[in-house]
Amino acid sequence: MLITLIKGILVGLGASIPLGPVGVLCVQRTLSKGRLSGFVSGMGAAFADTVFATFAILGLAFVLVLFEANRNLFLIVGGLIVIAIGLRIYFTNPIKQIRQNRRGRQRLFEDFISVFMLTLSNPGAIFLILGMFALVGLDIDKGSGHWSIIMALCGVVIGTTLWWFSLSTMISRYRRRFRIKQIWTINRVAGVIIVVLGIFSVINGMYDWVKPHL
Repeated sequence: MLITLIKGILVGLGASIPLGPVGVLCVQRTLSKGRLSGFVSGMGAAFADTVFATFAILGLAFVLVLFEANRNLFLIVGGLIVIAIGLRIYFTNPIKQIRQNRRGRQRLFEDFISVFMLTLSNPGAIFLILGMFALVGLDIDKGSGHWSIIMALCGVVIGTTLWWFSLSTMISRYRRRFRIKQIWTINRVAGVIIVVLGIFSVINGMYDWVKPHL
């Protein structure tokens, strides 16, 4: 059981560490809105990764087929969502965010849901988790005992939570060293990076869609 838990933790860490748009978004929110916002945003990704891990463990083949069959659509829709988030970050006034946080008006649920939906729209996440299961040798499926399945999923949750807590805490330690002008610049840079990643996703999806017809 302990080995299963440890392997699950490794799966969670391996699925979370690659920074991509979600990582950039969590770093930006930590700097602009504080550690709690960055951590909650990361937990949105962690929850989505756990959903994917559940699909993988229970062997829900129809879900995997759905993702694979509509991969291009997910890439395009997910890319458009990423672009919209990037543009919003680019044009967001960090002064307004800081004032809202000081007044206790954090929109943590919005932070969580936005990253949760962003992660779900990325079909690569579920295949990354499947790859991590194979890499660490975690041989769990719907025929395994209930406790084995629970321990594996708990491990994924712990691994993803550890990563996002560590990242948001580390970034938050240096947050006070940044002045408003620097945070504004970081918002612009983060926005541009996220938009570029979104554009790349859309182009990739559209190319794969039209490639068979060329």
